[in-house]
Amino acid sequence: MKNPLVAVGLVLSLVLAGGVSYYASSQPDGLEKVAGDVGFLDSAEESAVKDSPLAEYGVAGIENERLSGGLAGVIGVASTAAISFGLFYALRRFKKEES
Repeated sequence: MKNPLVAVGLVLSLVLAGGVSYYASSQPDGLEKVAGDVGFLDSAEESAVKDSPLAEYGVAGIENERLSGGLAGVIGVASTAAISFGLFYALRRFKKEES
């Protein structure tokens, strides 16, 4: 990477996703809490991706919830960064060819 700020940002994002998620609350998220308070939580349907490898903010097959959540965060950040860098690279090449 040519830009050290991007590299530092990526490393910081990975550390936060993997480490800080260790301390995440086990309480329901805001939407789930409001659904319970308002009374429509019982009408919720199962997600179509409930059996996916990264469902429920964790990695399937890893029993330790904190490790599973941290790893899911790292996978999420890494995949988002890879897609973003790929798109930016493609757009940059497209712009050069256009000139």
